Amino acid sequence: MRTPLSVVIGAGGTGGHIYPGLALAEALRRADPDAVISFIGTERGLETTLIPAAGYRLHTVDMIPFDPALGAKRFLLPAALLRSGAQARSVLRTQKAQVVVGMGGYPSAPAIVGAKMAGLPSVIHESNAVPGRANQFAARLTEHLTVAFDGSRAHLSGGERARTVGMPIAASLAALDRPALREEARRAFGIPEGARVVLFNGGSLGAARLTAAAVGLAARWRGRGDVHLLIKTGPAALAETRRMLLQAGAGTAGHPHGPDAGVRPVAQAVPYLDRMDLAYAVADLVVCRAGSATIAELATTGVPAVLVPYPHAPGDHQTHNARVLSDAGAAHLVPDAEATADRLADIVDPLLADPARLAVMGRAADPGHHARAADLLAETVIRLAGQPTTAREFTS
Repeated sequence: MRTPLSVVIGAGGTGGHIYPGLALAEALRRADPDAVISFIGTERGLETTLIPAAGYRLHTVDMIPFDPALGAKRFLLPAALLRSGAQARSVLRTQKAQVVVGMGGYPSAPAIVGAKMAGLPSVIHESNAVPGRANQFAARLTEHLTVAFDGSRAHLSGGERARTVGMPIAASLAALDRPALREEARRAFGIPEGARVVLFNGGSLGAARLTAAAVGLAARWRGRGDVHLLIKTGPAALAETRRMLLQAGAGTAGHPHGPDAGVRPVAQAVPYLDRMDLAYAVADLVVCRAGSATIAELATTGVPAVLVPYPHAPGDHQTHNARVLSDAGAAHLVPDAEATADRLADIVDPLLADPARLAVMGRAADPGHHARAADLLAETVIRLAGQPTTAREFTS
């Protein structure tokens, strides 16, 4: 009787690490429906809600961020790694893990340390153009390195042996047919007839800078029937954003099909988008941060963008990520300090008025391996586990 494939994935903190981990889990289940897959994270990040909601078990360990801003607490990092690594090792034994995968971010480091302690094979995936501190450390503990972008290799110990697999994204996005889904998406979001849609997406928790700029644009464009702003605020900012839209005369208290349906809004605020395929299908243009998962999704789906990198990202990696698309002509790059309603209006208005230019931007991105990345990474995991696979081995 064949032993079921058992894989433990270290992923947590932000959606930029969690969603690729979930995409990998989905690919592993496609390859082996009997696979036992669980996750290691902490009790601080979005993993506490996103991973159980996706149907996977989450094991938590005690770990602190790889962050110089911790001050004197950063000297606790070695002890925290040893403690959390030992906790991870216990999880791996309980799960009878065969392979461990680290998706980056500080919650994944204990999984790789635990794999080293347990003598198990492990592989890391680096999603950003400039690797984070956790993966720079973890790369020293495993022979198996994968990256989303070629440029990451130069920043990893042993990076010359890393393989470029792309960024694992959800199957619904990897195979997205935007034109075919557009009418369903417009109905789902209640988009007025004839209106072009600008999606503001600040990431898993929203982005105050982008939300403020979106509200400013909505106030500036109130009364227009040819444009509609879909603003993902994150749960914490939803009520205040809706209040400001109402005050500006630019939105309703809720969904356009709600009690304020008689008022034609120029904007709507939502706390979260659980169907990103619909969001990308409905959007004519996206204004967003430049996390690596977002860059991969935009490149794969062909949605033109205005990218506003988060200015405090370690190593300014979001700016490096953004240049992957802006250098190709698929996006405009706007520094965070310049992302005001007036500045964005100067960029967005001419683009919305020129569908042909938007189409050229949408075709300019190189989708690379992203649509296949989850399956490519899954092949490596299965190979390391010694499981049979008929899938073709990926190349750099």
